[in-house]
Amino acid sequence: MSMDSLVTAAARALAAGDPLGALNRVALRDDAPALALRGIAMAQLGDLARAKALLRSAARAFGPRETVARARCVVAEAEIALASRDLGWPPRALDSARQTLEAHGDHLNAAHARYLDIRRLLLIGKLDDAERLLASLDPSPFPPALRAAHALIVAGIAMRRLHTATARAALDEAARAARQAGIAALTAEIDHAARLLDAPAARLIVRGHERPMLLEDVEALLASKAFVVDACRHVVRDGNTTVSLATRPVLFELARALAEAWPDDVPRDTLIARAFRTKHADDTHRARLRVEIGRLRSLLSTLANVDATKQGFALVPFDASEVAVLARPVEEKHAAVLAFLADGESWSSSALALALGASQRTVQRALDALAADDKVQSFGYGRARRWTTPPVPGFATTLLLPAPLPGD
Repeated sequence: MSMDSLVTAAARALAAGDPLGALNRVALRDDAPALALRGIAMAQLGDLARAKALLRSAARAFGPRETVARARCVVAEAEIALASRDLGWPPRALDSARQTLEAHGDHLNAAHARYLDIRRLLLIGKLDDAERLLASLDPSPFPPALRAAHALIVAGIAMRRLHTATARAALDEAARAARQAGIAALTAEIDHAARLLDAPAARLIVRGHERPMLLEDVEALLASKAFVVDACRHVVRDGNTTVSLATRPVLFELARALAEAWPDDVPRDTLIARAFRTKHADDTHRARLRVEIGRLRSLLSTLANVDATKQGFALVPFDASEVAVLARPVEEKHAAVLAFLADGESWSSSALALALGASQRTVQRALDALAADDKVQSFGYGRARRWTTPPVPGFATTLLLPAPLPGD
């Protein structure tokens, strides 16, 4: 077998998800094509640091006229960056590589680059941008692995938007394409996504009782006429109107306390304890409570009233006949951070900050607190430090991730 035949055979092995077979053919070669293939193989085996180094060596080894080969190396490095949750990797470099591949007729790798860009947008909650780019791609002429990736992204967007029927259909399509591709890792990723649809995604609290809810149940609740205090997104909604309290934590805590007690009232001291985090109420707290209740009453004026009672205050919806609280499956101070770490991948604090829209210092404090409670662990040092945790058993994290729900 000639040297070029070895490269071709290694590339075919990688496309079939057989990195060891690829390495058997090019492990001892240091020419540019072999370096690139070795890098991709190491990435499939999970050695991302070694993979990145090999791909950069390959990009340098390709000649100045081999623009397509260097663009493919950029795309492969972008995929490694996504897998290692290096969300600060420059998206312009990926887009430039995609344009080069398109210009030279390499439409499959150009599409792969576009899918990487869409997956990054999905990961950081930019669903509108992800959908816009996805609409520009027709997966029908693509090989099975790329069709599976397309369907998996469709399912991911649908799950974030709580369109569960669309998500199930897309996952079924992805599973069929993955079976045709015969790539075990791709099938496992799709199976994991499918299991999330059958795992508790939230808790429903109604009249003092609570039960777990699947994504389908959440979708049905938000489409109903019920008055819902949504503790996953910190909004109040009644089917037609949504009021955000995401920047008003005291008002949201008051709304949740009133909703959990509905149709009964809540004593003033109880509201003070929950909203102001104090066990000893005085006249100052009671005066502040009256002010905050007035603000809440004003914000909810199109949905409900907050009536004063002899003991405290009661929620009185205008149109809804039922009041419910939609809570996270696991109540945790740093639940949003845990939600990202629960995907089983390793994250840097800078990537978490970018995905959460928070400062890196805020995220670092949260990680330190979680580490002190043995809920997360880190490895590496400095810029190479990464954080990870096993997934929370039996729980979907869709509602913890940053994406708007219907009506937001």
